[in-house]
Amino acid sequence: MFFIGILLPYDDKRLLSSGSKTAQSPLTIALSDAGILPAAHLINGLIVISVISAGNSSLYVASRTILYMGRSGKAPAILGRTNKAGVPWVALLFTNLVACISFLSLSSSAGKLYSALITLSGAITHIRFRQALAIQGEDTSVLPFQAMFYPWGTYIALAANIFLIFFQGYTAFLHPFSAEDFVVNYILLPVFVVLVLAWKFAKQTKIVKLEEMDIWSGRREYGDDVTEDVSKKTIWTKIKDIIVG
Repeated sequence: MFFIGILLPYDDKRLLSSGSKTAQSPLTIALSDAGILPAAHLINGLIVISVISAGNSSLYVASRTILYMGRSGKAPAILGRTNKAGVPWVALLFTNLVACISFLSLSSSAGKLYSALITLSGAITHIRFRQALAIQGEDTSVLPFQAMFYPWGTYIALAANIFLIFFQGYTAFLHPFSAEDFVVNYILLPVFVVLVLAWKFAKQTKIVKLEEMDIWSGRREYGDDVTEDVSKKTIWTKIKDIIVG
């Protein structure tokens, strides 16, 4: 970023012009100024090559990870199959399928739905956690952090996210009905339900009763972390920690 920043003046009009094809592209502008006319095509080509390389590496790592999970019993055994050349074709197909589904994130509605589902899960978890504390007779004062406005704040957040999940894609129902928008806006709902039910069916899990819920295992106690005495650090050590970490 430092070298890109010194290629052009900060007030270059081509960076600030929304109608310019080179807006927000200092590399393209710098190459054009250097007399390389097809600079935009060169930059685009480099970006495409980088994207293909990154995608290839990601597919390789993801497919081999799924292959290991399939062979170690952490995923369906079919994902551990390979062909005669040793290529994990099932895991590779599965990885590509998930990659294609991830393109739904290009839709802002799909992103909102995903965020709402995550927040909804967190709200339900928080409510059950606090209910378990009450039923088991635990004092909430021992918690290092307590949510403000509980329980009404959590219930309001829960209701708001349920509303958002079902109504964020209402435009798909406007005349005329758009099947494409409907799928993009709501495809995550059946996927979410199928994944939850599949896990519960495969692992034979059940909803844990509040009085049986283990709420303290793995809890970190105060004083477990040994912190370094900051007062003994020199000024140069503090600067190094800020810059290097």
